Amino acid sequence: MKEKIIMITGATAGFGKAMRIDLLKHNIKVTNIAPGMAETEFSLVRFKGDKEKAAAVYKGIDALTGDDIAELIFYCATLPAHVCINDLVITPAAQAGVNHNYRRQD
Repeated sequence: MKEKIIMITGATAGFGKAMRIDLLKHNIKVTNIAPGMAETEFSLVRFKGDKEKAAAVYKGIDALTGDDIAELIFYCATLPAHVCINDLVITPAAQAGVNHNYRRQD
């Protein structure tokens, strides 16, 4: 039987662990991907279309991109059937945690 794969994001890590346990007997893999700072349209929505405020969030940091996350999802989804990455945390090199970033002075 071909394995099935479920990808989730960081805020649902507990849910993912429970799913992993419940779906184990069905050969369904569950991977929790927890991305750090990723430059997407989220900041533009967050600041109600204010492009300057949205851009300031990422100033001085080479943030992750949607493509970076997509590549990880593809990688996890194409692993051999017997391999499952349970949790994957990815951040830009300039980010050590939610509140710990190093910003270049451009």
